Amino acid sequence: MIARIEELDWQPTRMGDLTLRRRTDPATGELIYEVKLGEEFLMSSLFTVAEEELSTLGLAAASGDRLDVLVGGLGLGYTAVTALADELQVSATLVRDERTTLIHDDFFAVARREPGADDRGYDVILLDVDHSPRHTLDPSHADLYTVAGLTALRGHLRPGGVFALWSDDPTDEPFLRDLETVFGTAAAHEVRFANRLTGGTSANTVYVATTSEA
Repeated sequence: MIARIEELDWQPTRMGDLTLRRRTDPATGELIYEVKLGEEFLMSSLFTVAEEELSTLGLAAASGDRLDVLVGGLGLGYTAVTALADELQVSATLVRDERTTLIHDDFFAVARREPGADDRGYDVILLDVDHSPRHTLDPSHADLYTVAGLTALRGHLRPGGVFALWSDDPTDEPFLRDLETVFGTAAAHEVRFANRLTGGTSANTVYVATTSEA
């Protein structure tokens, strides 16, 4: 029998302890998996609609049948599994699918680097790490959401490439304008979902920015 809250694993990081835990919903008996950084909740398997829509909306804006997709911020894997469009159980799908390569790296450091001569670039970059462009988990992340940071990230996309970003906040109009400045085309999508904890409806934002084909 699984305890009400069970810590499955934890790792110390410079931003605090990263914890994966499992708990039982007292009302339904459902097993819920959660990721926390210190006392901040990063993700829960109770709410996955927006993470899945991040992938759905991002890939819908891309062209081509065989896309190279970079998922920054794996979380519990729902974004990546949606990209793979596979109905198998989440973790098994990711590690067994030959299309998946797991890279242990700092996404923000990768985004800042100049692409190497052998870098082919990506068709789509999906990012779900910070709560929003204004509410980052660490101050060192903030530069990515500036024009300079977004310009560096754009360098890792192929022509016609797509950058999609999850945010817990409503549409940030100044940030949306920065996306348009850097990428050329950008839109903010409100993703609404039923919240079983509040009995109401909650909403997240998914930004989708597209570079030109030239």
